[in-house]
Amino acid sequence: MIGFTKKVATLPRPAVCLLWAAIAAGATVSQANAQSGDSYPTRPVKILVPYAPGGATDIIARIVSGKLTESFGQSVVVENRPGASGNLALEAVAKAPADGYTLLVGNVSTNAINENTFAGVLHIKPSRDLVGIAKLVEIPHIIAATANFPANSVADLIALAKKDPGKINYASAGLGSYPHLDMEKLQRAAGIKLTHIPYKGGAGQMIPAIISGEAPVSFLNLSSALPQIRGGKMKALATTAPKRLAELPNVATMAEQGFAGIGTNAWQGMFAPAATPKPVIDKLYTGVASVLSNPEMKERLSKQMLDVTLSPSPAQFQQLVEKETREWGDFLREAKIKIE
Repeated sequence: MIGFTKKVATLPRPAVCLLWAAIAAGATVSQANAQSGDSYPTRPVKILVPYAPGGATDIIARIVSGKLTESFGQSVVVENRPGASGNLALEAVAKAPADGYTLLVGNVSTNAINENTFAGVLHIKPSRDLVGIAKLVEIPHIIAATANFPANSVADLIALAKKDPGKINYASAGLGSYPHLDMEKLQRAAGIKLTHIPYKGGAGQMIPAIISGEAPVSFLNLSSALPQIRGGKMKALATTAPKRLAELPNVATMAEQGFAGIGTNAWQGMFAPAATPKPVIDKLYTGVASVLSNPEMKERLSKQMLDVTLSPSPAQFQQLVEKETREWGDFLREAKIKIE
């Protein structure tokens, strides 16, 4: 650089001015390209998943990341960062450089519920410090139980719980997760008491606990549960879907069993740090939309009980997240549920 400066000093003044102007223009063009998203990505992209491998959030993150790797020509890798009910991954992404190279695939628990249940613990505010890129999929849920659980319906579960209050353990993906809050809703509606066992690794840890009988019952997404049901290791007591599912035609819905409105058909979505340039967000959305709009991909996901529900735009997904954050906050205040 010193040699270059000395050579510049020997040039006529008009030439020096033109040279520095060209350098400045080059820097401006380079910065503009970075902001426009034209050159993005130029290096590997990391997607954090707030749970252990094996659950629905992990499944959809890995499917999308693999296809984005093909379309972007850069590695898009998934890193599992379980812990603190998803808050470790939430905070890591919110505090990462806002350049599109650190993303999150989260869900209704991490990105709508946690802001309310962990308001006194979180060092961030998810609806403010993260921005939605795309809603990816929705997943029907069931009340799952280990295969030899002595209940085959919600009524049976209630009868068992009333006979031995607090004796039945139920699993969740962590304090304040929707499996936890959905079971809280059921307990209040039915007048029963179960014992909550939270698992920081999501479905990847919940399923072994259900199968082993350590926590033999839980609200669980059907994408994770269906292989275990088909294998005879688990069974369904109810579905949270509006109508009976073709995959479980003999399992009555929560509404049919007298508990309409209880149970969350959870969405999964992709997020970035809030200050990420809009052109980068738009390029990511376009990439995700291309993946999820493919008919073969839709069919593949449908077979895993992952219903593609791509948001029309990043802005509309962000509006959904903010709306659900407010609604879950209202429920928690009304129910006087507080997570310490």
